[in-house]
Amino acid sequence: MKILPLSLVAVLAVSAVAGAAALPAERSVSLTQDPLIMRLNKDEFRIAFGINGERCGTNGCNGMIRYRVDWKTADGTKRSETKHVNYTVSPLANRTIAVDRQYFDTAEGQHTTEVVKVSIDTITCRDGVGDSIERL
Repeated sequence: MKILPLSLVAVLAVSAVAGAAALPAERSVSLTQDPLIMRLNKDEFRIAFGINGERCGTNGCNGMIRYRVDWKTADGTKRSETKHVNYTVSPLANRTIAVDRQYFDTAEGQHTTEVVKVSIDTITCRDGVGDSIERL
């Protein structure tokens, strides 16, 4: 059995605590507001996400927003689809936007559709060191 001097144990303990305090804060992003839904024509939409990246760090970050869209046609048909859009927060900016282009119809432009609800499932936040996932 190897015996360590008490002074060495104290130095190791202080180093471990200092190392834990020096770890960078967890990277994360959040939405600045609810998604913005823009109708372009009868069945074509843009869905915009404002992204607050203040906690991305000095190198910025990137990731993906996974979201669900509930929509319906004029004849009453209801559907729900899961979609995703990628984003990048520049190291020089604290905010960005991600815009996804979508078509929602059951008959190739024959109906006028309405987006009923957009809800966020997950937002990932990545950099060169590691990943984090925020479940909403």
